[in-house]
Amino acid sequence: MAIQPVLSDPAAQAGRWIADYCAHAGAGGDVLCGGDDAPWAVMFAELASLVGDDLGHARERVQRHAADMGTGFRVAGENEERPWPLSPVPLLIDSDEWRGIERGVIQRAGLLETIVADLYGEARLVSQGLVPPSLVAGSQYYLRQLVGLTPPGRHHLHFLAVDLGRGPTGEWRVLADHLRAPVGAGYALENRLAVSRTLGGLQARLNVARHAPFFAAFRDGLAALCRRSDPRIGLLTPGRYNASYAEQAHLARYLGLLLVEGADLAALEDKVYVRTIGGLKRIDALWRRLDPRFLDPLAFDTHSQIGVPGLVDAYAAGNVVLSNAPGVGVLEAPAWHAFLPQLSTRLTGADLSLPNIATWWCGQDRERARVEEDLANLIIAPAFGSGTLGLPDDAPIAGGDLTPVQRDALLADMARRPQDYVGQEIVRLSTMPVVSGHDLVARPFNLRVFAARGADGAWTVLPGGFARIGERPDPRAAVMGEGSWSADVVVHGRRRVDPVSLLPAPDSHHVRRNPGTLPSRVADNLFWLGRYLERGEALLAILRVMLGNSIDADGGAALGPDTVGRLVGLVASAGAAPVPPSLARADLRQMARTAMESTAGEWQSVAEINRHARRIGDGSRDRLSADVMRLLDAPFPSHRGMLDRAGSLQRRYAAIAGLSAEHMSRTAAWRFHDLGRRIERAGAIVRATRTFGLPGASLDDLSTLLDLADSQISYRQRYLTGLARVPVVDLVALDPGNPRALAFQVERICEHVAALPVLDDDGMAEPQQAEATELKAIVSIARAALLDADTLNELERRLSRLSDAVARRYFLQGAEPLRAGGLTLA
Repeated sequence: MAIQPVLSDPAAQAGRWIADYCAHAGAGGDVLCGGDDAPWAVMFAELASLVGDDLGHARERVQRHAADMGTGFRVAGENEERPWPLSPVPLLIDSDEWRGIERGVIQRAGLLETIVADLYGEARLVSQGLVPPSLVAGSQYYLRQLVGLTPPGRHHLHFLAVDLGRGPTGEWRVLADHLRAPVGAGYALENRLAVSRTLGGLQARLNVARHAPFFAAFRDGLAALCRRSDPRIGLLTPGRYNASYAEQAHLARYLGLLLVEGADLAALEDKVYVRTIGGLKRIDALWRRLDPRFLDPLAFDTHSQIGVPGLVDAYAAGNVVLSNAPGVGVLEAPAWHAFLPQLSTRLTGADLSLPNIATWWCGQDRERARVEEDLANLIIAPAFGSGTLGLPDDAPIAGGDLTPVQRDALLADMARRPQDYVGQEIVRLSTMPVVSGHDLVARPFNLRVFAARGADGAWTVLPGGFARIGERPDPRAAVMGEGSWSADVVVHGRRRVDPVSLLPAPDSHHVRRNPGTLPSRVADNLFWLGRYLERGEALLAILRVMLGNSIDADGGAALGPDTVGRLVGLVASAGAAPVPPSLARADLRQMARTAMESTAGEWQSVAEINRHARRIGDGSRDRLSADVMRLLDAPFPSHRGMLDRAGSLQRRYAAIAGLSAEHMSRTAAWRFHDLGRRIERAGAIVRATRTFGLPGASLDDLSTLLDLADSQISYRQRYLTGLARVPVVDLVALDPGNPRALAFQVERICEHVAALPVLDDDGMAEPQQAEATELKAIVSIARAALLDADTLNELERRLSRLSDAVARRYFLQGAEPLRAGGLTLA
């Protein structure tokens, strides 16, 4: 691959980029053109020193860094994650301008806290006529069950996001508030990490404000609200199918929070516990990313399968902090923008320093008439975010873009239910440079800013946030929608910024080797991830032998029909493919193709097994490295030959196994993953030995057994006189020094089971320990010459019983009483 030449004068290249961009950006308040372009020149010079004059390469490079971190998102209705779209060109904001934004966001956060506290408290705003009752009751996010409840720490809001738009003249205005479960802080962090890896020198050259102090303040703020000095804090996720699950996993890793789902938690005596492999462990605070209506089926939606029964009682008792408090989403409704300016003046004595979009709520007669009269010049949007018949898909739409039919339908529904609609001014956004192909083009953007409470209860604002960039040049905010690209937001200034990190100080004396809490669900996932990976590898080994990939020059393709028939039987008994009509080469190839590549769901093919493994990996990505996730996410090989595809898959399995063996810390998480591998591999060896290693086995059978156990070379190094049944069976089944042998797997299984936590303190062996000990005893006294089908059948039953015992003791079974014997409450 040719190396991209770096220009000798990056500053000159930066000047050319800026001049060419501004010549085509046009009028309309671009952030680069018409102002101080010196910081932009520094940024573009840094970019040019890296990629020369190839902006396309810059975009590829920053996208690669984002992919390396596992950044992704899911669109509603899609099963697969998309790569996170990141521009290599950050949005630059001067620190003086940023201070104004910061003040406005803090002021707004305080106002919203005051309003929501009143709505769930004395409700004076409604009783005094400052807020119409239907504005509150009309929201699906107003939770009447929480009226009169004072949250722990007396604050409803701990973390919020505000969407801002910059107008053509440089003024900033609020487009939307996000209070229920604000999304995007993790993406802002990942954007910063990816851009920093691309533009490593920018931090010092522009004195870029850092993100770490903000996240540290938020974490400390949650901890300060808890009733224990060393609290356990979790991030409550809806699960892997949530659109921003990748972001949630990244935030949990970065902040050191426990990533938990509703099924991981249990409420008992007004306290909340996480179900772990060591019993129930007390959890003190939850950063909630779950819709509040699904939080507790006893308090809200009784059909919720992802909530925690009794969670609200624990919250009401002050024993668990929920961030943010359920019910705060009532203020997200666009209709509130019509009232916030007056409420700010009334409640704080000051105007909003970051004004809203001018908004008219049609639930008021005069405002509705104003909207109908000026319909062509306004944006029409759902007042409460959804539930409008007159707007396609509940999406805001410019009145001037309506067809006559759409206009009539909208006005008719507005007459029936005027309270469902708002009219808003059309906001035109500033543009910023983004790389399209190999060129810089101007695109509209908006900015999402985040605020959080620190340990002292005061608000702090993340310096930057992330910018969402529109796909089309149309600068109208409503047309841009969610945007198609994102960009890092760099707040820069003249004062040097000290390096800050959430990592402990290098000279810290506090050393901790405890890996932390392992939820039962995660242990279950890792155990079955190991089993599926091993199962896929074992099936692939059978198919490779059947297709003629033995290292024995006289075997493989020339295997006798009896041996081939036994291979076919193994594939069929695994449910991977139907039995072929004959053992002709064409029929065998068709069977192998089905067993390797079928995705119809009818057969447990290698592709289907990989899909299961990928699904499990997605649900445990906070515990897996980016390298493992990339291998799990890799598409099925597309090589022309089936053996080539099989070889590619085999190398992928080997790579994942190597990463697991050499890069996973020897924690309980690794033990469950490796335990799953060992149990699955042991079962495969037992079945292979029973099929190919019993008395009467042919040379083809014995060679196949060595292939399936990956022990051909070991056997030939040890025995120079050819194949014999007893030595082959001893090597494959009973030799504890052979890492592919059954005895070796059993040794590892016993080590793992012995190292896992026990819940009883009576000194007696627990069921899983007893099963492992008995399994080892059978293997230890077995002799290859006497190993028969009955013994192998008993070993397979024992492995199955051991797996069940591990699952009953450590995984979420759903039926055990919370007060099971020996259950730990900590």
